[in-house]
Amino acid sequence: MLAPYASTPEGTRGRLFPEEESAFRSCYQRDRDRIIHASAFRRLKHKTQVFIEHEGDYFRTRLTHSIEVGQVARTIAGALKLNPELTEAVALAHDLGHPPFGHTGEDALHDLMAPYGGFDHNAQAIRIVTNLERTYAEWDGLNLTWDCLEGIAKHNGPVTGTVPIALAEYNAIHDLELHTHASAEAQVAALSDDIAYNNHDLHDGLRAELFSTDELSELPILKDCFAEVDGLYPGLNLYRRRHEALRRFFGVLVGDVIDVTRANLADLNPASVADVRHAGRMMVQFSPHIWTDLKVIREFLFHRMYRAPEVVETRAKVTRIVQELFPLFMQSPDLLPKQWRKDVDDIAGDETALARIVCDYISGMTDRFAIVEHARLTGQDPEPGLRASGPGHIRYEDRLRNG
Repeated sequence: MLAPYASTPEGTRGRLFPEEESAFRSCYQRDRDRIIHASAFRRLKHKTQVFIEHEGDYFRTRLTHSIEVGQVARTIAGALKLNPELTEAVALAHDLGHPPFGHTGEDALHDLMAPYGGFDHNAQAIRIVTNLERTYAEWDGLNLTWDCLEGIAKHNGPVTGTVPIALAEYNAIHDLELHTHASAEAQVAALSDDIAYNNHDLHDGLRAELFSTDELSELPILKDCFAEVDGLYPGLNLYRRRHEALRRFFGVLVGDVIDVTRANLADLNPASVADVRHAGRMMVQFSPHIWTDLKVIREFLFHRMYRAPEVVETRAKVTRIVQELFPLFMQSPDLLPKQWRKDVDDIAGDETALARIVCDYISGMTDRFAIVEHARLTGQDPEPGLRASGPGHIRYEDRLRNG
């Protein structure tokens, strides 16, 4: 029983390359399944969320983060009677375009690509699912539905102003209507991302001992969560206490989004998914007071975690890796793997096209492969703190376009 403004397989705008429908899976289920089976999705296992992938077995990676976002998104979609398969597909795909080393790697690549149109991880996700995944016989990419591609491209809102080049190129052949909002399903995926990382970054920061449980218990929202736990379970073990508080924090954010979104939808009274797209504002939102409290928590995380001295030191090291890999491949494209050199042969000395190929290759690297490959190509040993395990199968897999 879906709401009238939910996306439905019957109402999909289809795929760029028409396909025969499955007898037992909806088009959105197939989108989700193709994303899960994509090599770019598997590589998220070894890509930074906040901490470099090999720094600890318990810290989130881009893969575990994406799975958590998918779980939250599916829960909210169910409560709002939205399509759960499309919601989950967009949620699982939202970080596919992230390069190694998280936002640090993205910043480095954006600077390096400035003369060639820049780099944006959301646009790169579109490039991956429409071009760089090359396993199907009849097309490049995953041939996802328009609805899913729209959600990946603009789950954070309309794309206005200067459109990232990777997104502009695809939009020219398959109009994603970048000026409008996305479906409610995609908007849920966006807010689920916020919920997931605000929760798990606090958990990972505690595990890394960048701040204490006592400091956490003084933050907005969390103060009430800790008070509730202490009232129910006086004298509870430290680790259980903070886990119980953080799961309540999680619940507060999810419940707030559901309540506010229900009210927004009741006010708009949309009769179709098109009404949501053309509402002129996001339907899926936090309440003003929760959003204000979250800004305090984000400020805390920024100073105590994202800009902690040890994190900043690592950021400088991995930035240098990306900064040195890019010119190496630009000056010597023959260093690229064989499958990538085929594309270089087709561009006839076009420097911008070469830069895009190099960017695609580097952005697809995992943390550990980037570290190992940098050491191999430069003859430099990895710096302390960046000593990943040996290349082995990792080098073989990541040197292939699709593996």
